[in-house]
Amino acid sequence: MNGDTLEVVSEFSERRTGRRLRFDPDRAAILVVDMLNEFLEPEGVMPLLEGRRIIAPLNALLAEGRRLGMRVIWLCDEHPHREDREFEKRIPHCFAGTWNAGIIDAMDVAPDEPRIAKRRYSGFFGTDLDLRLREWGVQQVVVTGVVTNICVRSTVHDAYFLGYDVFVPEDCVSATSDREQVSTLYDIDTHFGDVVTSGELLAGHVTAAATAGV
Repeated sequence: MNGDTLEVVSEFSERRTGRRLRFDPDRAAILVVDMLNEFLEPEGVMPLLEGRRIIAPLNALLAEGRRLGMRVIWLCDEHPHREDREFEKRIPHCFAGTWNAGIIDAMDVAPDEPRIAKRRYSGFFGTDLDLRLREWGVQQVVVTGVVTNICVRSTVHDAYFLGYDVFVPEDCVSATSDREQVSTLYDIDTHFGDVVTSGELLAGHVTAAATAGV
């Protein structure tokens, strides 16, 4: 991974094998986490407007992923009522059926792509995401979206625990600060999956597809 602003080094974490995963789009799906009005529009109750910087690279990644036949799944924070344990730590947000819980207009969403509502940080907890992925034969997940150090991280953890190969394109995720971005991506890269750029992830496959005239 590339840390542009901070360098994280841990003697404990660096005791790793050095093996890298081999990305296979035929067995992979892209998970898009919480690209919602609540978090990415000024009118939201807890906006993270710096997260809008990932819109363009994420849309580009989605376009290439679809061209390679990858499935795209939208994981969306959504709460049916105010009696939710998450609101013990965070102010009430993303109520079902409201504008706040909708995907931002700037994101390119294909009509047939599933939207999975989640009541916890992880896209796997209490949802049928794992069942859907296994039914489709997916063995690798590319986790994108916001926020790197909260919902993206929780989804990455559960994906790893469930046996998926995990890839996180660093230009397609955004954290609550530069410190949290660098630290979280370092932890993911050392313990849970591979942190790359979107260009590195798809480079060989995009070139091959172009050569083949796909």
